[in-house]
Amino acid sequence: MSEYRAPLEEIRFALETVGGLKDWTSLPGFEEASEDLALAVLEEAGKLAGEVIAPTNRIGDEIGAKLTEGGVVSPDAFKPMHQAYVEGGWPTLSADPELGGQGLPGTLSIAVTEMVTSANMAYSLMPLLTSGAIEAINAHGTDDQRQMYLPKMIDGTWSGAMNLTEPAAGSDVGALRAKAERQADGSYLVTGQKIFITWGDHDLVENVIHLVLARLPDAPAGTGGISMFLVPKYHVNADGSLGARNDVRVVSLEHKLGIHASPTCVMSFGDEGKCVGYIVGEENKGMRNMFTMMNHARIGVGLQGVSVAERAYQQSVAFARDRVQSAAIGAKTRDAVTIIHHPDVRRMLMTMRATTDAARAIIYRNVWAADRAHKAADIDVRKQAQGEADLLTPISKAYATDIGCEAASLGVQIHGGMGFIEDTGAAQHYRDIRIAPIYEGTNGIQALDLVGRKLNMDGGQHWQALIAEMRAFADGMGGALAGQKAGLTAGIDALAEAADTLFKNGFDGIVDTAGAAVPYLRLFGTVLGAYLLCLQAAEAEKRLTSGDGKPAFLKSKITVAQFFVEQLLPSATALLGPVKAGAASLMAMAEDDFARH
Repeated sequence: MSEYRAPLEEIRFALETVGGLKDWTSLPGFEEASEDLALAVLEEAGKLAGEVIAPTNRIGDEIGAKLTEGGVVSPDAFKPMHQAYVEGGWPTLSADPELGGQGLPGTLSIAVTEMVTSANMAYSLMPLLTSGAIEAINAHGTDDQRQMYLPKMIDGTWSGAMNLTEPAAGSDVGALRAKAERQADGSYLVTGQKIFITWGDHDLVENVIHLVLARLPDAPAGTGGISMFLVPKYHVNADGSLGARNDVRVVSLEHKLGIHASPTCVMSFGDEGKCVGYIVGEENKGMRNMFTMMNHARIGVGLQGVSVAERAYQQSVAFARDRVQSAAIGAKTRDAVTIIHHPDVRRMLMTMRATTDAARAIIYRNVWAADRAHKAADIDVRKQAQGEADLLTPISKAYATDIGCEAASLGVQIHGGMGFIEDTGAAQHYRDIRIAPIYEGTNGIQALDLVGRKLNMDGGQHWQALIAEMRAFADGMGGALAGQKAGLTAGIDALAEAADTLFKNGFDGIVDTAGAAVPYLRLFGTVLGAYLLCLQAAEAEKRLTSGDGKPAFLKSKITVAQFFVEQLLPSATALLGPVKAGAASLMAMAEDDFARH
């Protein structure tokens, strides 16, 4: 397996062009987030990811998390690695300064998280879920809960876990059966079982803080009757010290396709009737509260697609530059060359790079919108930014995880037969990332969210504004991108027509809209990715002209954008057909006819 090298030049350029780097200091609370500080943070994060975290990736895959009588045990190599992560202050990067955080932009934090995730996806899930739990408690908890739990979660002493799924309630969260009963002292006794709980128990921290969805005895049916409860693994005394063990335990660990070092737990609450929890927010508002954590996690999961695609790409480039096989097509000599000279290998490598860069740009823009929504002084700016962040979140999650799987699969293909052999490490990337389109809401659910909620939000003004922005840019395209103007314009036209079609469907066309959801999201993600890559290419051309930056890197940005528009965008533009076709052929076959006779 090749080493991971943080793509600092690419990350910096993405932050400058779509992540608002030069505008961070203009937002209240981010005055100290200068470019110099950001670059220093990225440089150190790159070292941590490449030198400390990345070497544990293969170890974690081979050893995995183990369940013992005392709980879940992580591979020995994870302990000093996590200690280095905590001692470096990395968990505190974007957290609230009043609770021990550094208060830096979320866009900077997401860039650091990308590197950590590329280095070891299985490990990265633990700080990802912890930061999501921090957001949920900070947004909906009491002042006492914030002061008691958040400082140690922020500094990495404790971790957080999200407990939604049950054996009979997967994506249909409203069918959950976990219960909570009020006690005279204001606490609740929680009972029930949860499955697929990522990092639900482990030995890297002193305490695990579970956020658990459960139903009160008098709660209404469905998602409107769900409440959220904070359930610590160990009780916390008034002085902040740890008390006795709570009545929560790991029943088993799942045996998974990938992310072996990330313990996926079956958790049992209240086997002895003594599991004490504390309500977070109002009764029966738990689903709304959990979405605070879930939306954060969805962007983070989308980032996993970028991160694994980046590492698979780096490894594939190294292999393609080293593997000698066959003569170059069209060459006068029959001397064998390295496979990077073969057009089809070039096509695969370019596809990996272009889709990775596009997905990265989408996510960075998404998080920059979230930063503005939280910090902008003007309320109208905050409102517009929140609308954009909401629109982009399902695209960030679904498009990026799809391309993560596709890039990792191409990585296996580039390695040929050796890609199917575990020794190269190419297979691990594919095994690890395959879960990402499934958890935190399947990509089909993300597509339904996009067409069912986000498309109609605020009268459609947010997608309309984004399309108008893309049109204005395409109209002015020239220079090195002149040849891509028609292709990008065709993509924007297809996206606009698809959006308008679904927007007008209304309730009578709801099945048609649902049937079109996945191709529409892919169309949206691809057109948006093409636009952002062209935006970056235009900036690269300006810098080439002015002599600002490394010519080789800037030229590569132009080439990647040209390739994306010419080779990848046309197939996405063709998705307008399935979007407009409706769901008749999807729903026509009788259920029994699906079975082979």
